[in-house]
Order: sequence, then structure tokens, then C-alpha cells
Amino acid sequence: MASLSLGLLFLCMLVGIHGANVRVSGLHASGLRGDPAGNYPDPYVKVWCGGESGGMTDWHKDSQNPSWSAVFNFLNVPSSASLKFEIWDKDLNFDDHLGTCTTKLQLGSHSVTCGLSSGTFYYTYSYQ
Repeated sequence: MASLSLGLLFLCMLVGIHGANVRVSGLHASGLRGDPAGNYPDPYVKVWCGGESGGMTDWHKDSQNPSWSAVFNFLNVPSSASLKFEIWDKDLNFDDHLGTCTTKLQLGSHSVTCGLSSGTFYYTYSYQ
């Protein structure tokens, strides 16, 4: 048992020094609010990990409950890093910010729920 604990401690130290890989998937939202005129939002998500941009999802036209198939991968991420998501409503001139979610990374696989001012954002990530 002591050798297992020592091995786990060693792996945790390696992750802290060298970083590990992060995979983000399963992005979806529910109950997103559109504009004051009553139009449904055209939502998309921008993703960062440890300050590095991973890009963004496609946008969905007129959807309060979108689901995105995009997968984001980040390599060699230090243990001090966080995931950041910005949810936006695409418009002709200026996109509207619907909310931001930030999570400090933890080893393993996790499903996360994030409350927005209007609606909820969900995603899964693994940090290994």
C-alpha cells in the first residue's frame, strides 16, 4: 500500500512539474436568454486553458438549449491552470456576452455545471 501511495505522489509531482493534457467536450447549455426584443440567441462558446486560447465552437441559430460537438485539447498544462469559457450570442454588429465560467483544474475526469445570469452551461473535461 505504501508503494502505491508513493507512486501516486510521484505522478502528482510529475503533473505539477511537467503538466498534463486537458480534453474538453460535451459542451451544452439550457435556458439561454435572447435579446430584449424576444429573439432567441445564436450562441457559441470561446474556450481557454491556462491563458491559451483553444478557439471557439460553431454558433447555433435561434437556440436556447444548444449542444456543441467540438472537442478542445490542450497539451502540457500546468497544475495551476484554469479552464475558462465565455458564452456569446452572435449578432450582426456586436455579439452579446451571455456569461463566463471558470474552473480550476483537478486531476481526473469531471462533469461541470455552471450557472449563468440566464441559463446554465455544462461541460466535461479530463486532466491526465
